[in-house]
Amino acid sequence: MFAELLCGAVALVLYVNTLGADFCYDDSRAIKTNQDLLPETPWMNIFYDDFWGTLLTHSGSHKSYRPLCTLSFRLNHAVGGLEPWGYHLVNVVFHGAVTFLFTSLARLLLGRGLWSLLAGLLFASHPIHTEAVAGIVGRADEGAALFFLLSLLCYIRHCKLRGHAGPWRLMAWFLGSLVCAACSMLWKELGVTVLAISALYDVCVFHRLKLRHIIMLLYKRKNLNLLLNVFLLAACGAFLLACRFYWMGNKPPNFSNSDNPAADSSSLLTRTLTFLYLPAINFWLLLCPDTLSFDWSMDALPLIRSLADWRNFHMGVFYIGLLLLAWISLWTHHNTAKGKDTNGKAHHYTNGKNGNSNGHSYQCNDHEHMNNSHTDVHGDCVQNGTKKHYESRTPLPTTENVVVLSLGLLAIPFLPATNLFFYVGFVIAERVLYIPSMGFCLLVAVGMRSLYVRLRHRSFRMMLMYCSAALVLVFGVKTVLRNQDWQNEEMLYKSGIYVNPAKAWGNLGNVLKSQGKMEEAEQAYRNALYYRSNMADMLYNLGLLLQESNKFSEALHYYKLAIGSRPTLASAYLNTGIILMNQGRLDEAKRTFLTCADIPDENLKDPHAHKSSVTSCLYNLGKLLHEQGHQEEALSVFKEAIQKMPRQFAPQSLFNMMGEAYMRLNKLAEAEHWYTESLRAKPDHIPAHLTYGKLLAMTGQKTEAERYFLKAIQLDPTKGNCYMHYVILLVCT
Repeated sequence: MFAELLCGAVALVLYVNTLGADFCYDDSRAIKTNQDLLPETPWMNIFYDDFWGTLLTHSGSHKSYRPLCTLSFRLNHAVGGLEPWGYHLVNVVFHGAVTFLFTSLARLLLGRGLWSLLAGLLFASHPIHTEAVAGIVGRADEGAALFFLLSLLCYIRHCKLRGHAGPWRLMAWFLGSLVCAACSMLWKELGVTVLAISALYDVCVFHRLKLRHIIMLLYKRKNLNLLLNVFLLAACGAFLLACRFYWMGNKPPNFSNSDNPAADSSSLLTRTLTFLYLPAINFWLLLCPDTLSFDWSMDALPLIRSLADWRNFHMGVFYIGLLLLAWISLWTHHNTAKGKDTNGKAHHYTNGKNGNSNGHSYQCNDHEHMNNSHTDVHGDCVQNGTKKHYESRTPLPTTENVVVLSLGLLAIPFLPATNLFFYVGFVIAERVLYIPSMGFCLLVAVGMRSLYVRLRHRSFRMMLMYCSAALVLVFGVKTVLRNQDWQNEEMLYKSGIYVNPAKAWGNLGNVLKSQGKMEEAEQAYRNALYYRSNMADMLYNLGLLLQESNKFSEALHYYKLAIGSRPTLASAYLNTGIILMNQGRLDEAKRTFLTCADIPDENLKDPHAHKSSVTSCLYNLGKLLHEQGHQEEALSVFKEAIQKMPRQFAPQSLFNMMGEAYMRLNKLAEAEHWYTESLRAKPDHIPAHLTYGKLLAMTGQKTEAERYFLKAIQLDPTKGNCYMHYVILLVCT
């Protein structure tokens, strides 16, 4: 328990400096603008929407179904609103809990002592985790990892109780494992892979079967209990995946080509080589997390278009090394498999395992010893000079067993990110490595242990110990420094310029603009477009900045380029129409607004924002028709706007214009209805106070009219228009 507590405490300490951080990058969309977090939104919406608040069955949905994570965000919002500190605190606590459980798993595999402690410290301090812990949306990976480990530990307990507990107790642990696996999947999709890891543990660690024994097992159908357990795990996994696929509408998600350029390539060779390279570069990030970035999309990782690309060599080395390690662990036989262990103690195997009841071989060998252990000539384990026989319920797996499970932990949870089964919406995502890094940390620890027992000189062993400590220290320092980049968006985007300059400069431009640094923001947008000239969002953002600087001709130019790059960008049509309307080019403005209104919201990344822009287009079109005296047409457009209006749209101006149109048609009852609706939507909406006051004055309700005019003056004492209407009322009275 000491190792678990120590590693958990280290995990907490290393991320203390994230508690003062702001919302960064994806946090805004997942939390600040996510309607599912608001108290007025029904709780059940969480189970029908994706991670970003879009209806899961919508064609533009990301299909990332993580309701338990969204639920945790909603609880955060209920307790502390949009105060980032509370969200970061939960993330840090989650990381500490995951580290505690992982160290417990390492203790079961490596025994009590230095090596399980090393594995736990590596996981606690690994810099690849900064995105998952410091970035609030990374809580999905942390929550999935928490229940992933709980599921695996429940299954390990189920295995160890076989032959020592009744069927109901065994079933309880098995069902507990399945429930935790389902919860892990509801935190993030890759959590379901824990069922495959559990099967791997049962076959290769608990029963210690080699590859040839597994083949014989399948061929001769022996050990039916093992086959039944594996079948149940596979069936449950298939059932969970089928439910998941059905719930998201039986359709895979659609992503833009900038999110995953290789998926959009027409060349089979380019797609194949690039996708094969991705696991290698992800492993390199685990091995040497020197260069990290908040985003690896677009051209951050150039496509591999030729067999002559030097990166193919690195890829080949990676796969050859991985296959050799798997082959040595799964096929080659430890001395015990030949009938004798390293100490000359005989073991008899039946069907790939020794003759005891639960399938474990209980030998002691030098692969399982701590630094203060040795083996006597009789095959008993000796620690600190005292003999200690292993009991049958607490054997340690061999090095080969641990390597197999570690490789499984490294590779299997990463499979959904490989584009093998479906295309994903990213090239590299560091937070996706949160669970696979467990396998990496176990591999490093078991490798250090194997090297330690092979070193005969004390000085060499001490040097290895110092190297292990130095590795943990370097990782810890890198983590603390990387956390600084996640303090705010400006620092984060500046840190990513080296890896993904187009995305980093573009996002940095948004931050600088929000700070009022218009010249710097404009230069940042132009830098982004220098690296990638067809980014519709950046073209639009630059156009918007130029419009706000009264450079309307330039703004129109960039809006048109944005529309050319992405014809469905409704916000570009909206601002183009507004500029044309202000320039008196009314027919062009009408056509622009009508074109925008006809754009469907299918296959769009953010359908809520699209609907808001379409509603605004219809509002401005109706306002234009109203000013031209076409009240019936204006009302028809306003009604269409109300139909298409998303729930987050602020409708007070639209309702007020509806009232204005009805006023022009002398339909005073309808006008009064829409004025009151406008004030109900926003009680401090000054235009509605003035228009409603005029209506009341027209109908002879002078006292009520005076009250609304005075309220408007109270809301904004500097607004001359309010005084003008009040004076007119007094004069007429």
